Amino acid sequence: MTMPRVFLPTLLLAAISLFASAADWPEFLGPSRDNRSPETGLRQTLSADGAPILWQKKIGTGYSAPSILGNSLVLHHRLGDEEIIEAFDAGTGKPLWRHSYPTRFIDPFGYNNGPRCSPLLTPDFCYTFGAEGLLLCLHLKDGSVLWSRDTRKDFEVPEAFFGVGSTPILDGSRLIVLVGGQPNSAVVAFDARTGKTLWENGGESTWSGVPMTGWPGERTIQWNIADPAFQKQASYCSPVLATIHGKRHVLCCTRQGLLSLDPETGKRHFAFWFRARQDSSVNAMTPIVDNDCVLISSAYFRNGSVLLRVRPDGAAVDEVWRGTQLEMHWSRPVLEGGRLFAFSGRNEPDARFRCVDWADGTLRWDRFEGWPNAGHSKLREGEKAPEFYGRGSLILADKKLVALGEAGRLGLFETDPGKVVEIGQWQVPGLSYPCWTGPVLANRKLYLRDEGLLLCLDWAGPVGSK
Repeated sequence: MTMPRVFLPTLLLAAISLFASAADWPEFLGPSRDNRSPETGLRQTLSADGAPILWQKKIGTGYSAPSILGNSLVLHHRLGDEEIIEAFDAGTGKPLWRHSYPTRFIDPFGYNNGPRCSPLLTPDFCYTFGAEGLLLCLHLKDGSVLWSRDTRKDFEVPEAFFGVGSTPILDGSRLIVLVGGQPNSAVVAFDARTGKTLWENGGESTWSGVPMTGWPGERTIQWNIADPAFQKQASYCSPVLATIHGKRHVLCCTRQGLLSLDPETGKRHFAFWFRARQDSSVNAMTPIVDNDCVLISSAYFRNGSVLLRVRPDGAAVDEVWRGTQLEMHWSRPVLEGGRLFAFSGRNEPDARFRCVDWADGTLRWDRFEGWPNAGHSKLREGEKAPEFYGRGSLILADKKLVALGEAGRLGLFETDPGKVVEIGQWQVPGLSYPCWTGPVLANRKLYLRDEGLLLCLDWAGPVGSK
């Protein structure tokens, strides 16, 4: 049967519209590194019946989120005594290739021993950063190794609190990594094609003499490698690239605080002390940048959040506001319409879902999400999940907040600054505590994982939605 020609332009436009509204998720926090997706035509409702599960797969341990580029989904996980980098068909879950190497990592605090960092994908390469600091560049087509660096040995990295947890980023031909080495290798840039060290900075030469802002006495830093307070520089958040007042910055929240470097040379722009007064504490929230302001936050010892304004010369910052309205443990808030939406709180019992004004820190609304008498063990098979999100992760897609709570509760919310507007929620079958990996959205499919299961959900809206 021949289709009338009059319908062809309509079908072509529909196809172009469908293609334009889809997007990949090739690295940590998505295509723009800010937990936002440009996709449209997505699900606008969520009932207790949930969304169709397209495929699911038992996987190894870890907190690494999958990354998707085109048809390829790459997951970094651990089975037994091996870390595994594995590629699957993103639409079907069919295995494509697999690369593994031995690991001896044991989390000092008893959390799982798998990788924490997400793969970074380009059309040709896949970059991964293992829990013990093995940095790899693989060919995306078949998983063969192009180069590797053992950063733990190469940069004198002290044992970290929770393993290596900062996902690298690319800046042109430079791979920028928060290594956490001594004496001045908190941040290292590598040649992305060869693995050669291009520059390193962050440590004694960077921090000595910097005011210890927010600490009693406001004394200046006297760097002492023998002091445990300065031995560890490792970060658990990803670097951020930004242009502020016409000057390029790579913003790195290390254990000591916020460090801004020139991404081309590694030269310091400024350093701002931001560390909880507790030894076993980390900075784990990836900074948020908007215009000339930067937000950093942590959940330890009432450290809270601080919004900083970069001065026009780019060489220093001033505090705009500071407070405990947001205490971000590992996830990153969504900034939308001048408001921050986030799950705040250090532990399960004190978790809260909040909306806070970016400009002045005003708390717009607050909903308790903590688990009474929460434990730290996985839910047993058949055990009912808590009726709370607990702490959680958010992404913004098609004007909706997609939330994943730490016991596997999936929710859909409006970005309403006046009140909490929950469109729906669903306890995802098979997911259980701890779901500490944020949702990933690519090509109208939502990917979720816990410590042993990876699921792919159909997240497309009704036919014809835009």
